[in-house]
Amino acid sequence: MPQDPSPLQPVGPPVPGWTARPMPPATPMAGRFVRVEPLDPARHAHALFEANAADRDASHWTYLFDEKPATPEAYAEWATQKAATRDPMFHAIVDLADGKAAGVAAYMRIERTHGVIEVGHINFAPRLQRTRQATEAIYLMMARAFDELGYRRFEWKCDHLNAPSRAAALRFGFTFEGIFRQAIVYKGRNRDTAWYSIIDTEWPAIKAAYRAWLDPANFGADGRQREALAARRAG
Repeated sequence: MPQDPSPLQPVGPPVPGWTARPMPPATPMAGRFVRVEPLDPARHAHALFEANAADRDASHWTYLFDEKPATPEAYAEWATQKAATRDPMFHAIVDLADGKAAGVAAYMRIERTHGVIEVGHINFAPRLQRTRQATEAIYLMMARAFDELGYRRFEWKCDHLNAPSRAAALRFGFTFEGIFRQAIVYKGRNRDTAWYSIIDTEWPAIKAAYRAWLDPANFGADGRQREALAARRAG
């Protein structure tokens, strides 16, 4: 007798109507505290160099692919090179309190076909780190990816030895997915890469937590938060 055909193998759920996602537009993203806009060396390089001067030992560049530019001219050249690329797509983070750029971040590894995008090359000057401005910048980049462009997955990757970056990923709502061993060689050394992500089904709850945390009512007159972002997510 003929044998029964082999049973169907399990497959992933369908994604109805899926099409490739657009590239991120070269337009600003505006919030209450910051504006995230395409890196423009003429407008941003000098302020970014000055803001990074507080990083006297260049420790904030330890886990970046480049070394810290030593002079305003070198920083302007670095910014010119980065501004010319589409992937990664570099952005300056402008503090609306004084109108000066104080950090950079990039969309990168932009997989339009699959709806996957990464935020990387993050370098917040000391005065921007652990502030509501920094948090809002990441939120704005997430919101563009999910709400405006319809990406399915937003990634964060870093050297597994970069403890501040790993802590930031968790605070920002990313889920740790594992360590890719010997993933990269940079600056002549090995990098085991820690992977984190947020997916589109998680985004509505994470978005609500960000919006509640960023509400001015969550901050005292001294600018300190009343409730932590993690607590908002847990709630």
